[in-house]
Amino acid sequence: MRVTSRNARFQQWAALLENRSKRQRSGEFIVQGVRPITLALRNGWPIRVVLYDADGATSPWARDTLDAVVAPKVAVAPELMHELGGKTDDSPELLAVAALPADDLARIPAAPGMLTVVFDRPASPGNLGTLIRSADAFGASGVIVTGHAADVYDPRSVRASTGSLFSLPVVRAPSHRPVLDWAGALRAGGLDVSVVGTDEQGAVDVADVDFTGPTLLVVGNETAGLSAAWRDACDHLARIPMLGTASSLNAAMAASIALYESARQRIAASARR
Repeated sequence: MRVTSRNARFQQWAALLENRSKRQRSGEFIVQGVRPITLALRNGWPIRVVLYDADGATSPWARDTLDAVVAPKVAVAPELMHELGGKTDDSPELLAVAALPADDLARIPAAPGMLTVVFDRPASPGNLGTLIRSADAFGASGVIVTGHAADVYDPRSVRASTGSLFSLPVVRAPSHRPVLDWAGALRAGGLDVSVVGTDEQGAVDVADVDFTGPTLLVVGNETAGLSAAWRDACDHLARIPMLGTASSLNAAMAASIALYESARQRIAASARR
C-alpha cells in the first residue's frame, strides 16, 4: 500500500497531530521517533499501522522494525513523511499510528510499593511529557492526569516523554473525585495510601515526608498550583527548599525532585532490609 498524495488517509493522519478531538474520536495517535517507536513495540502497545518512507527505510533499525512489526505497513512519499514527522530536519524513516488505551485507573498497579504521580491540570504538553519521563526514571507505578489538561497524546507530550509513555500506565481522569474514590477503595482494601502534594508554602520539607509506603504524589498546574480540592485531600503538603531568588520551580522539575527523594528513600529502605 502506498500514499503519494494528500488524500483522505493522509489528511486523517495529519489531523492526529493537531486535533485532540480527532485523536479521541479515532482512538489513535501518531508516534514519532526511534526510541518511542521502539519502546511502544517492546512493551506490546497496540500499533494499528506503520508508515515508512517510500524512497526506502534503510537503517538497520528501520529494516528490523518493519520485519518485526505485524501491523499493516504503508509506504508514504518522503515529503508527506516530513510533514507527519513534525520537525524541520530530515523526514523520519518510520512513524507509527498507535491505539489509545482505556482511561481506567485499574491499569495502575495497586501494591505496597505503589508510587503514583498525579498531575493536576497541566497546561504544557512538554511539561506533561517530561513529568512522565521522570516518573518512569524514578520508579513510579503510573501517572494520572486530572482535570482540563494538556493531552497526553499530543505529539509534543509523546516526544517529551522519550518513550516513557509506553513504559508505565498513564491515565486521564476528569477531576480529582474519581482518583480520590479509587484511593479510598484501596485504603478500604487495606492499602494505606498517603496523598502528598507539592507546594512552595508546604508545611514540611520534602525530605521529611515518608515516601516508602504507597503514595499518591500530587503536582499542581504550572501557574495556579494545586486546586483547593487537592489541597484538602492531601495528607501532607511538601515544600522543596530553595536558596536562590527564584520563587518557584517548573512543575515537571518540582515533580522530578520529589520523585528523586522518593527513590532515594526507597532504595535506602530496601538496603536496610
